[in-house]
Amino acid sequence: MNTRFSPLGDFPLAPGATVMRRADAADHPVTEDSPALDVMTDFATVDAVRVSPNVPIDAAHEQMKTSGVRLLFIVGSGDELLGVITSRDIESEKPLRFQRELGVTRADVLARDIMTQRDHLEVLTLEDVKHSRVGDIVSTLRHLGRQHAMVVESTKGGFRVRGLFSTSRIGRQLGVVLEFGEKARTFAEIEAALR
Repeated sequence: MNTRFSPLGDFPLAPGATVMRRADAADHPVTEDSPALDVMTDFATVDAVRVSPNVPIDAAHEQMKTSGVRLLFIVGSGDELLGVITSRDIESEKPLRFQRELGVTRADVLARDIMTQRDHLEVLTLEDVKHSRVGDIVSTLRHLGRQHAMVVESTKGGFRVRGLFSTSRIGRQLGVVLEFGEKARTFAEIEAALR
C-alpha cells in the first residue's frame, strides 16, 4: 500500500444531522435578479435523460413521466446529440401528421420521426449564462417562444450540452406560471402549422 496517503479523521455523527437536498424554491428563494445559474439544470450534477432515436413516442412519453421531465435528449452512438423531443411534440399534431403521411399506426412513430433535429436547436453559451440573471433567461425564452433552452460549453472537441433551462422549473422557483407559445421558424413550419 502506498504510504503517501493518510487516513482522514472521523467522528460519530451527532443527533439531528440532516441530508442535504439539491436547492429548490423553498430552500433557495429566486427572483428575476438572481443569477441565471440558480435556475439552470446543470448536467454536471444531474444526469440528462437520454433515449435512442428508435424508441416509440409513447415509450418516450412514459420515460418523461417516470423521470419527471418534459424534454428528452435523442442520442446516437457515442452519446452524440441528434435532437430533442418534448412532451409538447408528442401531444401535438406531429405524430398524427406523420401517421397520415406514411400510413402507419401511432405505435410505429419513433422519437426520430418527430424530434427537433440538432441543426434546428438554438443554444446559449455557458459563458453568457454565467453573466446573466433569471430575468434575462425568461426574456430569452419569451423571445424564442420556447419552453426550454439548452446551454452549451466549449470543449476540445467542439461543444457539449452542459445544462437546460425550463419554463416550468423557472416558474416554480419564481412562484409564477410561465407559458410561451412555440414560434414557427421557417416558411415550411408555418405552412405545416396551417395544415
